[in-house]
Amino acid sequence: MKHTNGILEIPGDSVGFVTTKYYTFANPPHDLLLTSGKKIGPVTLAYETYGELNEDRSNAILILHALSGTAHAAGYHGPDDLYPGWWDTYIGPGKIFDTNKYFILCSNVIGGCNGSTGPSSINPGTGREYALDFPIVTISDMVNAQWHLVRHLGIPRLLAAAGGSMGGMQALQWAISYPDMVQSVVAIATSSSLSAQGIAFNEVARQAIFRDPRWNNGNYYHSEKPHDGLALARMIGHITYMSEKLMHEKFGRKLQNSDLFSFNFDSEFMVESYLHHQGIKFVSRFDANSFLYITKAIDYFDLRADYGGSLMKAFENVSADFLLISYTSDWLYPSEQSREIMRALRANGIHAVYTEIESDFGHDTFLLDDERTQRNVANFLRSEFDRIRNSNGYHARGI
Repeated sequence: MKHTNGILEIPGDSVGFVTTKYYTFANPPHDLLLTSGKKIGPVTLAYETYGELNEDRSNAILILHALSGTAHAAGYHGPDDLYPGWWDTYIGPGKIFDTNKYFILCSNVIGGCNGSTGPSSINPGTGREYALDFPIVTISDMVNAQWHLVRHLGIPRLLAAAGGSMGGMQALQWAISYPDMVQSVVAIATSSSLSAQGIAFNEVARQAIFRDPRWNNGNYYHSEKPHDGLALARMIGHITYMSEKLMHEKFGRKLQNSDLFSFNFDSEFMVESYLHHQGIKFVSRFDANSFLYITKAIDYFDLRADYGGSLMKAFENVSADFLLISYTSDWLYPSEQSREIMRALRANGIHAVYTEIESDFGHDTFLLDDERTQRNVANFLRSEFDRIRNSNGYHARGI
């Protein structure tokens, strides 16, 4: 988005100005039952939609965000919005998730801090923020909450559930939890369970928050917030999103402001300054407690363990088609984890396509303007939508 002579210019392939909406459900005594056995209600989900549902409601795609994502996946909230939604490169007229063709839905997960019910929300039982009284949630709980939203919008079946990283975990869970409601899955840079190394990084990041003296056991909403701990947690996480080669090419051993060492503990390497910048940016838009809850949900996700130690059994009743994409430089969710999912799917006779893409950008490649990712997703979605139209004998107007 550009301002020229004081006039706002929005790219022609943008969805333009969008508004976040809210849906509240699970009002007591009909609380949402969680995996832990605890219940919560009422529950609010923040969501955004782009495009229009077609006549037979067969063109709906659910976009699922990663750890720090929001419902704001595309477009701008207003003329002063400096940045578009987090997957704006992929969503819009003529883009991969073509809003001239598809109806796109994205919601903020429960446990989040961007409009959906989470630890920073008001607990109706106390009149104060939940903080650590908020129950632990899982990826399955996030999907179950989204099911209520999808049904509320009158969508009988999703054309696709799509996402990367934690979003990919949700997409896999959607196909397992609601097999009759998912036509296809696009799971990018993800896994059926987080590795021990991934869990270790999450735990170190959580400890950074716990050890901030302002964290106050999660009760910081009316005092100074644990910004230092959350910033450090983000710095730790950000290292895992990049590849070593990208770090070397982008920063190397370059110094920030001098050609000589300062011989003190100031942040003088460019990579140090970059990480500090990422941490500072993050604390302005995220809640420390939500970071704790969401990383714990990622740690708990384990499809093999949920189905008696068999990944093949986890996908036994799935009916969706799958597109799996991984990246050669992603060491947080390495390609072997996607291949493992592929083997389990094919052992069940499920139609699945797997692509490993050569990339130097690490785990975050799925968020970037990567032409190969876009081509694979676009072709897969086109094939899935054509299959529905051919089976229904339906041709949407203008498509």
